Amino acid sequence: MLNEQMQQEPRALDVVPPAEIAKLIQDVGVKKAGLPLVSTFVLAILAGAFIAFGAMLYTVTVTGSELGFGPTRLFGGVAFSLGLILVIIGGAELFTGNSLIVMAWADGRITTAAVMRNWSLVYLGNLTGALGMALLVHLSGTLALGDGAVAETAIKIAQAKVTIGPLEAIARGILCNVLVCLAVWMCFAAHTVSGKVLVIIFPVAAFVALGFEHSVANMYLIPIGALQGNATIGVAGFLANLIPVTLGNIIGGGGLVALVYWLVYLRGAPASDKL
Repeated sequence: MLNEQMQQEPRALDVVPPAEIAKLIQDVGVKKAGLPLVSTFVLAILAGAFIAFGAMLYTVTVTGSELGFGPTRLFGGVAFSLGLILVIIGGAELFTGNSLIVMAWADGRITTAAVMRNWSLVYLGNLTGALGMALLVHLSGTLALGDGAVAETAIKIAQAKVTIGPLEAIARGILCNVLVCLAVWMCFAAHTVSGKVLVIIFPVAAFVALGFEHSVANMYLIPIGALQGNATIGVAGFLANLIPVTLGNIIGGGGLVALVYWLVYLRGAPASDKL
């Protein structure tokens, strides 16, 4: 009788357990891989724009801050979390988060070709959205805020990114997407919008404050710095950052989150438990 009452009572911590999250993410991965081309690309453009909004807010937030180094970066990271909040709650296709479809690939539920199709379309769409936003922000005159201080911040951010060495860029990309994919993972545990927003903020604020590298954010942050007329930030520097950071993001999200959780919760599980 007591056991029955306990089962009927709501849990104090009403979250989806990790084993169930693994199944949900695997199912979502199958759906993402099967999305039509146009839908995938348009949703990816939106995600690139959403992340750019977060990057814009970060740039303004840290400009002129007198909070000190650590608090300023943390505050900026909280501001940047706007981007992933828009992606998750608004609904969009983000390359870094889509590293989690490796869970569906590992079980053979989607092919390698399907993974490459999704990642290629989403990456190109994210790039289109981020570059479009960089151009719009440049034309809007927003960077003239603070007597040009925001533009100076944008240039400094871009310059810092194009001077990172390839090994550092890969490592920072790995660490970044571990946190991003954990944020996405934890969103599956939350039942409410407020719960999802809360679990997004801390991992995202952490990767920003710690100086890790997010490929889609850099698709906006480097071009917007270059558009301010700084000749030291060119296409070569952009690609020299983006390529190793992208590789790191894939390793971090697809390997250290998706594959690890697949090994823990889904490897060897009966097919009926995965559907």
